[in-house]
Amino acid sequence: MSQQTYRKPVPTPSPETKRYWEGCKNHELWLPYCRSCERFFFYPRDFCPRCFSWDVEWRRSKGRGKLYSFAIHYRVWHPAWAAEVPYVTALVELDEGVRLYTNLVDVDADPKKIRCDLPVEVVFEDVSEEISLPKFRPLDSRS
Repeated sequence: MSQQTYRKPVPTPSPETKRYWEGCKNHELWLPYCRSCERFFFYPRDFCPRCFSWDVEWRRSKGRGKLYSFAIHYRVWHPAWAAEVPYVTALVELDEGVRLYTNLVDVDADPKKIRCDLPVEVVFEDVSEEISLPKFRPLDSRS
């Protein structure tokens, strides 16, 4: 999909997030990991936000977790989302212990069908040659 057909805002990778976006482009979810306190963290940065260690590396996530919180949007806040209303934004807690803001896809935007703790897995939307966005779907929606 070209940027001309994708009309929503697109992230601009920074030096700190470059590895994250490279992974997403390859449909892999990579997270920063502190070797000093042995924990993942998010958002990407050069040092651990817990212990302030600079001994950080990137590790591949399994891409699974649970829905921590969500909101169903019934109003359009930007014209590019008009065709998708209602849609679901979500906070997903990955099995690695970090939380990501994202979209919940492949599920009806119905509060009777979505619940906190719903098992989810990552899927990717290719929005340009450089950027693929991680989104999550319920595990039971796999084909």
